[in-house]
Amino acid sequence: MRDGSGKIMNESAAPLSSQAGSLLLLTGIFFLNFISRIILAPLMSTIEKDLGIGHGEAGSLFLLISLGYFATLMGSGFLSSRLTHRKTIIFSSMALGAALGAVSLGHTMWGIRIGLILLGMAAGLYLPSGISTLTSLVSPRDWGKAIAIHELAPNLSFVVAPLLSEALLRWFSWRYILALLGITSVSVGLAFARFGKGGEFPGESPRPATLRILLAEPSFWIMVALFTLGIGGSLGIYTMLPLYLVTERGIVRSWANYLVAISRISSLGMLFLAGIATDRLGPKGALRGVLLATGLITLLLGVVPGSWIVLIVFLQPMIAVCFFSPGFAALSRIGAPGVRNISVSFTIPAAFLLGGGAIPVGIGVLGEAGSFDLGVSMVGGMIMGGFILLRYLKFPDE
Repeated sequence: MRDGSGKIMNESAAPLSSQAGSLLLLTGIFFLNFISRIILAPLMSTIEKDLGIGHGEAGSLFLLISLGYFATLMGSGFLSSRLTHRKTIIFSSMALGAALGAVSLGHTMWGIRIGLILLGMAAGLYLPSGISTLTSLVSPRDWGKAIAIHELAPNLSFVVAPLLSEALLRWFSWRYILALLGITSVSVGLAFARFGKGGEFPGESPRPATLRILLAEPSFWIMVALFTLGIGGSLGIYTMLPLYLVTERGIVRSWANYLVAISRISSLGMLFLAGIATDRLGPKGALRGVLLATGLITLLLGVVPGSWIVLIVFLQPMIAVCFFSPGFAALSRIGAPGVRNISVSFTIPAAFLLGGGAIPVGIGVLGEAGSFDLGVSMVGGMIMGGFILLRYLKFPDE
């Protein structure tokens, strides 16, 4: 078996059932990796009161996580090429636990900011090594099922984060919740080191010649912009939605968190419908519909009267999550075959930095200026504008 660079791996792929334990451990690590990056969203109204910060500074906390995530996700190949994927996964899990502990103990804004950057950096190391390890464990005919199980982690995180926060805030402060996640991350990392299999081979670091080819491709930059809008419509809105519902719409914090959690359950099924639409309409056709619909419903999130807000909160994530199936299908067709894996590695970090970092900051700044609803609606308008970019998106086989 070979990895993405063509190197022969020393590990033998096996049937999915025989690797269930290792797969579940990897999925658990990914779940903690993702929920640690979004847990601040349902806790934010409490954090604002405790730290005495405004909406703009609250939004900037997500930007700090995204900055750290951006830096190490792009450079993760340099570490895994020296440590092996297995050791990188273990190190990421341990470092994530330490970073969560540091944030929970921070009593100055600078200490918390540094801790959040380190949290993002620790989280960014996981994904490339996790996917490489997963695909080395199971037979290629089972890759789809294995990746589908692994990808349940981020979608479940969207549901669990508000429910977990609301349950634990009854007895603990937000600091104890972060500390508990940190202890769990370290424990699962140790469990993988003891019982998990796979990843006993080095990664590949990006090569300058390959990067030059990719960066000269206009469609690559268009996909960065489209993924920024896609992530902004999903993760960017999610991170600020509980705070928006509490401070702008006057909804009680507990009800806002329950509402956000329940609204994300339907997105699990919509992923499969989006895949079917992509196969029938093609990536561009599906993206046109998704961008227009997501943009419109996000715009409405900021302008509908109070009696309609619950319906819009449910509809928005259902449509926003549909971006990723056609988005990844389009991204996989960018550039020559030899640079397509690198295009994924560089598109996602940049889009997370902008869509998951800069967009929440912008919403928070406008919210602090008394225009929270305008910030949300502007994101909707930007997403609708992505429809225009599709006219200039070209695939090599067209």
